[in-house]
Amino acid sequence: MPQPSLAERLGYGADAKLLIVNCDDLGSSASANRATAQAMADGLATSATLMVPCPWALDAVKRSVTGGVGVHLTLTCEYPGYRWRALTGAASLHDAEGFMPLTAQEVWDKADLDEVRAECRAQIDQAYAWGVDVTHLDAHMGTMQMEPRYAALFLTLARDYDLPVRMIGASVEQRLGLASRAPAAEMGLVFPDKLVTTWAKPAKPTFQTILEGLRPGVTEIYLHPVEDGPELRGYDPHAVQIRVDDHEALLDAGLKAKVAELGIELIDFRPLRDLQRRAH
Repeated sequence: MPQPSLAERLGYGADAKLLIVNCDDLGSSASANRATAQAMADGLATSATLMVPCPWALDAVKRSVTGGVGVHLTLTCEYPGYRWRALTGAASLHDAEGFMPLTAQEVWDKADLDEVRAECRAQIDQAYAWGVDVTHLDAHMGTMQMEPRYAALFLTLARDYDLPVRMIGASVEQRLGLASRAPAAEMGLVFPDKLVTTWAKPAKPTFQTILEGLRPGVTEIYLHPVEDGPELRGYDPHAVQIRVDDHEALLDAGLKAKVAELGIELIDFRPLRDLQRRAH
């Protein structure tokens, strides 16, 4: 007899289309916090992930955004003029300028894995200390998911904190020569069936195409909403249109109507977390 699907394990029918709409980079700026709060209160967003080391992370927490909030494990800082440091202050987690490195490759090349583990735990623990009801783990710029040593640590952290995870797509996993899905399942971790994004594409038509092609099961789509203005244009001038388009797409009435028309159920990671913890 075939094993029940994730949707069935969550209490839905086998043909149910469940969609988690996650806002990445919560806490990265005041503009990102406002955009995410609006998208979750009035738009399609159901979930967000918090960049704990960022200067605006506590502001994000105090806004009490509606929906689920996970931890966006952060080991990089990609903006040349806007930087942040590791909570633990570990030397191997900083570049020559004293901040987190610009790229994931720099982390993989130079960071001490024990110091990475301690930093990730500090970020999760800080989120809990701030009162966040952490729903899941994912990772900024894929740093914890796209390199074998880091991917293994990512799953171990999820097991230790009994949290579901964002899993990179099966095709990406195959291309990178990784094997995370099977070990995660063996550890009892829960993760969506599919991961998609609008990144670097026109957000509204891309989102609509995703909705129209959604298959039964649990899909996560992640976007990066930020309010337009001097702050965004100051720290991330090269991705202004991407982030503003994502914000507008999440508030689009036509996309909201399309979700209803197609019978798509919007959820966040809390049901997945509860399912995982009941099993344990």
